[in-house]
Amino acid sequence: MRSVAVVGASLAGLSTVRALRAQGYDGSITVIGEERHHPYDRPPLSKGFLQGDLDVDALALGSPQEYADLGVRWLLGERAVRLEPAARTVTLAGGREVRADAVVIATGARPRTLAGTDRLAGVHTLRTLDDALALRADLRRGRPRVVVVGAGFIGAEVASTAHALGLDVTVVEAAEVPLERALGREMGLVCSALHADHGVRLLCGTGVAGLTGERRVTGVRLTDGRLLAADVVVVGVGVRPVTGWLAGSGITVDDGVVCDAGCATGVPGVVAVGDVARCPDPFTGRHDRVEHWTNATEQAGTAARTLLSGTSVPAPARPPYFWSDQYRVRIQLAGHVGPKDRPEVVEGDVASRSFVALYRRDGHEVAVLAVNRPKPFTRLRRTLTPLVPMVPLVP
Repeated sequence: MRSVAVVGASLAGLSTVRALRAQGYDGSITVIGEERHHPYDRPPLSKGFLQGDLDVDALALGSPQEYADLGVRWLLGERAVRLEPAARTVTLAGGREVRADAVVIATGARPRTLAGTDRLAGVHTLRTLDDALALRADLRRGRPRVVVVGAGFIGAEVASTAHALGLDVTVVEAAEVPLERALGREMGLVCSALHADHGVRLLCGTGVAGLTGERRVTGVRLTDGRLLAADVVVVGVGVRPVTGWLAGSGITVDDGVVCDAGCATGVPGVVAVGDVARCPDPFTGRHDRVEHWTNATEQAGTAARTLLSGTSVPAPARPPYFWSDQYRVRIQLAGHVGPKDRPEVVEGDVASRSFVALYRRDGHEVAVLAVNRPKPFTRLRRTLTPLVPMVPLVP
């Protein structure tokens, strides 16, 4: 293997480049990125960067010196449109072809949008640095009334940041209980109560029927008939993996790129990492996409070993982990919460918004949730072990 093409100039893509070099690969590496930016850190986009506490340079994941040491050829502002594994080529939107002996798919995901809002000013999604720059500018246009559609973690973080800027904020959530799928009903209610704690309106159990306004948004019409005045609307209703460019490649795609435990696809010499990769998860017993920062970095080492050894070897099982900062409160979750798992508070108390809760299933600890308790969380996170057998899914 003398050449590798990494499609996606993301945390996952950069981490795979680092892992390849750390594991002794000295061939050529080309990184293809649809965005014009070198890899940057996404979590601050909804928090410190959006609020204005961080500048663009603070988001950089690497330095010019590191990139020189890594010996990477960067093709930024270039979108991959086709993969032909037999010819070992990645075709770019302008027609250019990049040849490589191996390919790393790290194209991530794109936000879902509301129909009919593409040309309406003041309506935003938040995924990229350019998205954050546009939203940050809009939040500083006078004192806009902000409506956030979706009370998931991204929506909650944006609402928290807008509130910290002194803006009028309303959060709309179609589900009866925000975050129920991630945290369960009881803790979903506890964590979503942070909005009310800080005077942010949270409207649950209603969806969005449409937006009002001609050139710029003026309001959000809900499915229950209410009309919310809005100068800025932020849509946080999930993402879709970027896989359309893989049509006809022979790569199995099903809500992401289907991989084995070593990040290998069904096509030799092609691996996938990060938000786009759907890999076996020993904590759920399913093939899942894990859209978290830590997963992107951990998968990179596994994918690099698979490419360099020619053998797909799974990494040690680690519980999925993520964190969210809202209203100066840090929420951390490790493991997987099933629909019947019930939490038990083992330290602190819910009323103070500072506690640790363990989720158990058949007497087995399957997840740990901490709110403003990082030290005990770190300790308990290490005690989680896989519970369920894998459901086979061939890439």
